[in-house]
Amino acid sequence: MFVKVLLSSVFGPYGVDDAYGRKENVMELLHNQVTREQGLFSLRFYHHSFGLYFIAENLHAPTAVLDFPSEQRFIKELRKGYDYVGISFIVPNFIKAKRMAELVREHAPASRIVLGGHGTSIPGIERMIEHDHLCRGEGVKWFRRLLGEDPDRPFKHPVLSSAFGRRILGAPVKFDTGILIPGVGCPNGCRFCCTSHFFEKKYTPYFSSGKELFDICEQMEHELGYEEFGVLDENFLKQPERAHELLQLMEEHGKLYRFSIFSSAETIAQVGVDFLNRLGVCLIWIGAESKYEMYEKNRGIALKPMIRELRDNGISVLASGILFLEQHDKETIWDDIKYVVDLESDLVQFMQLGPAPGTALYQDYDEKGILTKDVPFEEQHGQHHIWFEHPHFSPEESARYLREAFRYDYDTQGSSLLRMLDTIIRGYRNLARYDDPYMVKRREGVLCEDDGRRSFPWRWHRRS
Repeated sequence: MFVKVLLSSVFGPYGVDDAYGRKENVMELLHNQVTREQGLFSLRFYHHSFGLYFIAENLHAPTAVLDFPSEQRFIKELRKGYDYVGISFIVPNFIKAKRMAELVREHAPASRIVLGGHGTSIPGIERMIEHDHLCRGEGVKWFRRLLGEDPDRPFKHPVLSSAFGRRILGAPVKFDTGILIPGVGCPNGCRFCCTSHFFEKKYTPYFSSGKELFDICEQMEHELGYEEFGVLDENFLKQPERAHELLQLMEEHGKLYRFSIFSSAETIAQVGVDFLNRLGVCLIWIGAESKYEMYEKNRGIALKPMIRELRDNGISVLASGILFLEQHDKETIWDDIKYVVDLESDLVQFMQLGPAPGTALYQDYDEKGILTKDVPFEEQHGQHHIWFEHPHFSPEESARYLREAFRYDYDTQGSSLLRMLDTIIRGYRNLARYDDPYMVKRREGVLCEDDGRRSFPWRWHRRS
């Protein structure tokens, strides 16, 4: 007889000041930390808890996923009787995870509690939240071992949209996009990166071949009509053979799939813009970080010409920068703000330097005794104020400088929405240089109707 498993994200409401959270910790990626100061032009997207769905898809045991529940909805589900209840949380949601564990003990005392997610990196978490098991790092194999299943059997990919509740200029927008998760982790090991450290500074592929990814894309296209995919992989092009095989199959079968990806500058330089164009990459997130702290992934790369070339070829760029580094004072921090904005990317993320538990940065600052440990976990998210002692900035000043950085980008470059439209038009013009049939079809698909389903990048629809 199979055991029953419940996997849940933390309960709402979100983005409000209450006993469990803060209004600055908005459950939206773009509106929270990219377009947050762009007013009506801010892009509003919500994302699923992809990891929970991926784990559920890969267990033989009957598994339910509860995503963004209310507290009462969580209690109602607990009463159905599960053998294991998995609670996934990040550091700012510590109090919510603690409350959910208490609810499990109260309403489902026979259930065993599994804590997972980045929040499990909090030092001493074993003594702080009621639980039976801690799941750190890659979760599918961990859960299979827990349930006595074969941890090494092939992975299955869930058929799932990449976002929901999308709005632009306040109007609902329909995007036919799926989520694609080729693997987890990153070997670059940047000192501040909680993702790289959480997966032990290595990459674990779920799908090692382009054929596997192509089959997943075809499945989602067949079942849900998706032809565009958000690729949740820290550095997708680090496996170039896999990407080349994927493109080869797309060309052989006449598929015009499009992808939004994360990539380091060094990897973009290695594969080249022509390959990205043919693959159908439409957006790339690049970590620019800082002009003062040059990571290996950016060393020797002229970022501004690279970003200009990408945008000229119709590929939107999100460039991210880090504020409140050790090198930053009241003058040099503006050097870095202007450096990132001057890259002229479509979107800009500014994030405060955040010593997240489990990272090399956290260990360094802890050893130096400069962590501000009385800052509540719910305020440790990088979009309000810093939680360490900086020689030149108070926590209150850090909140003001961060806000001014976003406003400077908006005042200097205008809305990201218009920048992305500009990129699409530039790319359409540049695609004219290709004369092979496959790329001619790509160009025709940018602005023209295609079998009645594709149109300009976003399709507007009314609420029924």
